[in-house]
Amino acid sequence: MLTRPRLRSALTALALVLGALFAPGVGVLGGGVTEAHAVTKLTHSQATSRFSSSGITWSSSGGCSNRNVPTCTSFDQLNLTSAQGAQTLRSATGCALNITGGTETGHAGGTYSHWNGYKLDFGKSTCLTNYVKGTFTYIGVRGDGAPQYRSGSGNVYADEGNHWDVTYYNCGGC
Repeated sequence: MLTRPRLRSALTALALVLGALFAPGVGVLGGGVTEAHAVTKLTHSQATSRFSSSGITWSSSGGCSNRNVPTCTSFDQLNLTSAQGAQTLRSATGCALNITGGTETGHAGGTYSHWNGYKLDFGKSTCLTNYVKGTFTYIGVRGDGAPQYRSGSGNVYADEGNHWDVTYYNCGGC
């Protein structure tokens, strides 16, 4: 049974959370209510232009870029900070980067998902793997068993066997 002070406290917390979810410019990140910047979304063309200018390549098993086809690699609705994060990674590592997964359907869901523009998949290379494992902090395995590493800026790199699944919470120091 909740006492009046505990009920009042619980209702206040609920009101704060609901207000944060629906108020412009405020979001939930990392489990707490925090100020957030408006998310800028890119078109596929805008993203590929950024990647090309940084020497980042991309490929798809279906040879296409349709967001609604799981065998395509699309960047429609990619967050600007995710694209900038990939550019930062390329610059920091000096490694050749090939993006194999973007915002297309077929990935796992959730707030910080591929579909919502927060994730990119990178093909595995010795250069990239050595950089991630030698520079970032190991933070344990994900629920699916993928080992995870956190960058200094807070982005998370999960080793999914044949590629790196990267969650960009920010641009990685751009």
